[in-house]
Amino acid sequence: MTRAITCLIPAHNEAARIAGVLAAVQGHPMISRIIVVDDGSKDDTAAIAGAAGVEVLRLMPNRGKSAALAEALSRVRTSHVLLLDADLTGLTAADLSRLIAPVVGGGADVSLSLRGNAPFLWHWLGVDYITGERVLPMWLITPLVRDIGALPRFGLEVFLNTHIQAAGLSVAIVRWAGVASPSKAQKSGWRAGIRADIGMLRDILRTVSVATTFEQIAYLRRAAPRLGSQRDLRHSGPTLRERLLRVIKGVQRQRDRETHSDATR
Repeated sequence: MTRAITCLIPAHNEAARIAGVLAAVQGHPMISRIIVVDDGSKDDTAAIAGAAGVEVLRLMPNRGKSAALAEALSRVRTSHVLLLDADLTGLTAADLSRLIAPVVGGGADVSLSLRGNAPFLWHWLGVDYITGERVLPMWLITPLVRDIGALPRFGLEVFLNTHIQAAGLSVAIVRWAGVASPSKAQKSGWRAGIRADIGMLRDILRTVSVATTFEQIAYLRRAAPRLGSQRDLRHSGPTLRERLLRVIKGVQRQRDRETHSDATR
């Protein structure tokens, strides 16, 4: 296994955006291999990626992000893997360098992005615990590939957090002020977007408990002292515990509404 980085880009119907992501990744000196995992797309995602000259792994039918990445992770032979969402806008090679450098340079075991248009709550807390942009060591991931393939569609990030925390890894949070990711409502319309967001929340809570979510956010924040120019939130305003309690109460209210809605159908 060489000390280099493989970039995995799971994609489903991202023909409109994937070329911009590939433009930032291709030719990057720290990335030795790029694999686009086309997860049952019905548009030209695979054709665009193939025309760009990167490796394309096509899966049919759509399996969901977790299963798609499990297929690709089993093919990684480098020491580290970079996970990137395919719908990012504003991504540059410099952004990738800043995400990769802490891990390759030994300053952190893992790095996570904090995108410019991440929800206000994540900026408020100082960490996006479900970000899709991460650099991870393969010694952590390789034993987990089979389990990753069995996860709910959107259970991957919190599953990884569990193992990052269990291993006691250090984490670099890298602010990507100029990078954005469209919401599900922007991509699919507000009705479909709301359904997708609820589905993602269900998958997260099928993978970890609400209490574990609380613990993950707290751990990632403690393990991530490098927040760029952002001031240390521990020294002003509501405490981290108070903020996380508000998050958990919001999640619980959402689950109660869903349960009530299901019971009245």
